[in-house]
Amino acid sequence: MANDNNDELAGTEQPFVQHLVELRDRLIKAAAAVGIAAIALALFPGPAALYDLLAAPLVSTLPEGTRMIATSVISPFLVPLKILMMTAFLAALPVVLWQVWAFVAPGLYSHEKKLVFPLVISSTFLFFVGVAFCYFFVFGQVFKFIQGFAPKSINASPDIEAYLDFVLSMFLAFGMAFEVPIVVIVVARMGLVSIEKLKSFRSYFIVLAFVVAAIVTPPDVVSQLALAIPMCVLYEIGIWAAQAFIRHTQPPDEGPATTAS
Repeated sequence: MANDNNDELAGTEQPFVQHLVELRDRLIKAAAAVGIAAIALALFPGPAALYDLLAAPLVSTLPEGTRMIATSVISPFLVPLKILMMTAFLAALPVVLWQVWAFVAPGLYSHEKKLVFPLVISSTFLFFVGVAFCYFFVFGQVFKFIQGFAPKSINASPDIEAYLDFVLSMFLAFGMAFEVPIVVIVVARMGLVSIEKLKSFRSYFIVLAFVVAAIVTPPDVVSQLALAIPMCVLYEIGIWAAQAFIRHTQPPDEGPATTAS
């Protein structure tokens, strides 16, 4: 009976060395995409302009005539270079993810492809949405809130490297927080937690969201609410999406219907 089953992976087995060769080629293509993006961004708009764009939410809230400072001799060179490489990687991320997908897809069954590919695309999209939400909304509100508490006798001149570290940590926090629906979908699809359990956990998740927000964001109410409230909303979206996702990614039933040819 096993010989009668249609093996979706038939003919896809490859020697180990061939897998390594393909992995090398995929890594080279991904690295080339990042390199091309870095060269293009270095030509236009340039590393300095990229940092100015990143610093715009903070600079707009500083007193007129105030500029950021560099406390290290090489910071004016290294910090924009780091921004350039980070931006290049994000710009080339679709190509990088495509190379990852092209490498693993031949080893997946069709119902597994229905599970993995949408999750890869959705998680990437949600991460970018979280970063954009942080940059365009949260930063402006947080910096205004902080500057409002600054005494008049203090001349705020933030260090560019410290600002970069702060921005990256906030981007990571909001990007990962916006992955809540993906986590909910995965744990429900794998059968680790039922939909009913996820619904009953709703009140506990609200408390957890505010605890996480208090830990990973600055000690101000604006950024904490800006992180906790979207997490709660995304949890509800994740529960709804998990129910739909489970229905459309079930493996084919084993039985006479699948063995007939």
